[in-house]
Amino acid sequence: MKKIIYTNLAPEPIGPYSQAIWVSNATENTLYVSGQIGLKNGVHINENIQAETHQVMQNMKAILEEAGMSFADVVKCGIFVKDMNNFAAINAVYGEYFPENPPARETVEVSRLPKDVNVEISCIAITFN
Repeated sequence: MKKIIYTNLAPEPIGPYSQAIWVSNATENTLYVSGQIGLKNGVHINENIQAETHQVMQNMKAILEEAGMSFADVVKCGIFVKDMNNFAAINAVYGEYFPENPPARETVEVSRLPKDVNVEISCIAITFN
């Protein structure tokens, strides 16, 4: 079964994609969360990279919760940054949301992100039936 997950507590998609897709079968439920950026009520939270990263994670949390999941269910993240010099600050904030058993992940520097944000994070979460 495939289901679209949507919450008004996270930014509206800015293109032809869903905030997340829930896929369920007899043994597991998997949530694929699209890349989240630091928008809150349409405003880019960018006073510093820490605040922006916290907003990204709060948006992801809202989507996970809408699907009945939490950060404890996340098995993989992808982090896209505009400037790898921000890696340590982003990593420190990210680590607050995964204090134990952090998921697998990659972090890559890219030349540009949607809305000219500084960081975008996506994730995959799984629960077992």
